[in-house]
Amino acid sequence: MKITREADYAVRIVYVLMCSPGVVPASEISEKTGVTLRFALKILRKLSAQGIVTAQKGAAGGYRLLRSPDELSLAQIIECIDGPFEISHCLNGEFDCTRVANKETCRFRQIFDEVSTKLRTELDQIKMTSFKN
Repeated sequence: MKITREADYAVRIVYVLMCSPGVVPASEISEKTGVTLRFALKILRKLSAQGIVTAQKGAAGGYRLLRSPDELSLAQIIECIDGPFEISHCLNGEFDCTRVANKETCRFRQIFDEVSTKLRTELDQIKMTSFKN
């Protein structure tokens, strides 16, 4: 299982914002992360919608973190981009299992759910300050 490239970039964008005092222009974020400006702006919109970053408009505009890096977890950033941790498609509420009548009793689903929960818990314990030197 891999996180998407977009989620990977989101973590890097948050890291740049964490290491930069004040407001950081999108062009600078793009340059420091190696993410195209267009893709960085798409990610920043998602992070903004979840209250992780905020945008400041105008000549001195840019982005800054809204949450403290020591409270912001890897799980929160990844889920902001990729959605809930589900290591199998069968965990999705809309999934119709053809194997069993009641998917809640399926042992495969139960184990996949346990693993997804453990992964989410582990990633939630890793705060963004862990990346700072």
